[in-house]
Amino acid sequence: MRYAHIVGWGCYLPEHVLTNDDLANIVETSHEWIYTRTGIRERRIAADKESTATLAFEAAARALAIANIPSPKVDLIIVATSTPEYIFPSTASQLQDYLGATRAGAFDLSAACSGFVYGLSMAANAIASGSIDVALVVGAETMSRVLDWQDRGTCILFGDGAGAVVLRGSDVPGGVLASTLRSDGSGSNLLSLPNLSRNPVPIYGTTYANGHHKQTVHMNGRQVFRFATKVISDSIEDVLEKANLSMDDVSLIIPHQANVRIVETAAKRLNVSVERFFLNVDRAGNTSAASIPIALCDAIQNGRLQRDDHIVFVGFGGGLTWASAVIKWDVTPPEVTALRRNLRRARYVFARARTRILRLGRQFVAWVGGSPTPEARLKDADKKTTLPKSKIDDDHES
Repeated sequence: MRYAHIVGWGCYLPEHVLTNDDLANIVETSHEWIYTRTGIRERRIAADKESTATLAFEAAARALAIANIPSPKVDLIIVATSTPEYIFPSTASQLQDYLGATRAGAFDLSAACSGFVYGLSMAANAIASGSIDVALVVGAETMSRVLDWQDRGTCILFGDGAGAVVLRGSDVPGGVLASTLRSDGSGSNLLSLPNLSRNPVPIYGTTYANGHHKQTVHMNGRQVFRFATKVISDSIEDVLEKANLSMDDVSLIIPHQANVRIVETAAKRLNVSVERFFLNVDRAGNTSAASIPIALCDAIQNGRLQRDDHIVFVGFGGGLTWASAVIKWDVTPPEVTALRRNLRRARYVFARARTRILRLGRQFVAWVGGSPTPEARLKDADKKTTLPKSKIDDDHES
């Protein structure tokens, strides 16, 4: 058996803070209205030069530093995001390039706010199968760029940020013990973001088939609230049963940071104190797929995790999707010397230089070599493959 242990973690929040009072200058709302309904005081907004990929890089670099694993040792990179910089290439491929993770496969995963737990489960299973040894799982979002800032039902909730963990295979039991992944597509109309590349068909005018004019987040808040409070408790009970554990064995639950009232209601359904849940939604808002790894970093910073603790991650969001995972925490971060830190920084600088060199090299080869399929070769190939008319007719008749 191979076990997938979390050996590194990191997060990054943009510098710009948007408070509830700031929002009151944009849309009809107030600090009291927002805080009493959500528990959010402020959220972070990405700068113009920041993107989902750059936020992911900052979080991933911090996670690799704590794990003390050089980026060329990473076998797989999964980025969970609803706000990729491009439809393709994937944000994960951009991150692989930024890190200089030259041996890694990379892909994006779309499961909305459940995406990080989905990615964690997939990476853990790949490690357990023996196909990989080191995986980097990232949740990264720039939600501020897909919001209708006149819709106070959504624009008050979301923020930008990224969080990451490094998983490494080990023969020692522990790490990711079990996971549960679920979906109900019949609720897709309750929380959605139209495809950013979707263009209206000219003959139909500018209204999309689903009735939305803008490519922004749409949410039925009341229905999502009912859905979330139920699936949190059901999902946690299900994954604990898979791991042969009970709620008494759980030291901390780190939920998707959507709304304090959702967590309070779920805690009542589970018959546990809300103190068993770790919350940082007040300072970061809802960062979608990034919220759980960001909260994990804050929980570690606040001393909420001890060795051999059992913790539960639980996410829920658009799809509708929900997911949970049980982790046995067994981490003693290695001491990283100043020399290693400097070598790591140099590696990332080299990765950027390598990208420029490769791109220039491709341009030079194209300039010197011309087209790899010259028109003359195509004509010759056509002549060789053209059959006599009589032969064509015979084959058609047969």
